[in-house]
Amino acid sequence: MRDATGQGGAVRRNARARNAQRLRVFVAALVGVGSLHAAPLRAEEATRQQMQSLDEQVQEIKSDVLGIASELSRLEERLLYPSDTQVALFVSLKEGEKLRVDSVAVQIDGAPVARHIYSFSELEALQKGGVQRLYTGNVMTGDHRLDVTVAGKLPSGADFSRNQTFSFSKKVEPKLVGITLADAGDASIQLGAW
Repeated sequence: MRDATGQGGAVRRNARARNAQRLRVFVAALVGVGSLHAAPLRAEEATRQQMQSLDEQVQEIKSDVLGIASELSRLEERLLYPSDTQVALFVSLKEGEKLRVDSVAVQIDGAPVARHIYSFSELEALQKGGVQRLYTGNVMTGDHRLDVTVAGKLPSGADFSRNQTFSFSKKVEPKLVGITLADAGDASIQLGAW
């Protein structure tokens, strides 16, 4: 009997050992499948982090480029229009004015320097108090002649076209000239220093 029991015990031990081995293989397989499934998730998470980092770098570069472009624009303006020769012309409507301006043309010392035809949105901005920079350029110090021609419609609906000549004096510093358009029965043009 001992042999049978001993053999039975050995058989049971062998069966347990095989079951334990199968269980280890099964657990190892599950862990392997789980890690295979988790590997793409980790890779996807790493890729997501890299893309986010790349997006942040791109935004930083865009910001730098815009800053450089702005600085270059300021430098270009200083080179092209030095303060000792710079003149800038601005156009506005008198406060509360409903005059419809179609176009403005400007000559300095007989040479055409600017002409602008107004869109509806630009005219609306002027009527709400906006100011348009019409021209920036260079003139020598001294006295100059400014010819302003305006075309459009009066609030009554009548067409108008007016031309006025002004004189202005340019000194060493930049000269800012404001051209104010108004309707005083007729369309009038006023010049002022800004």
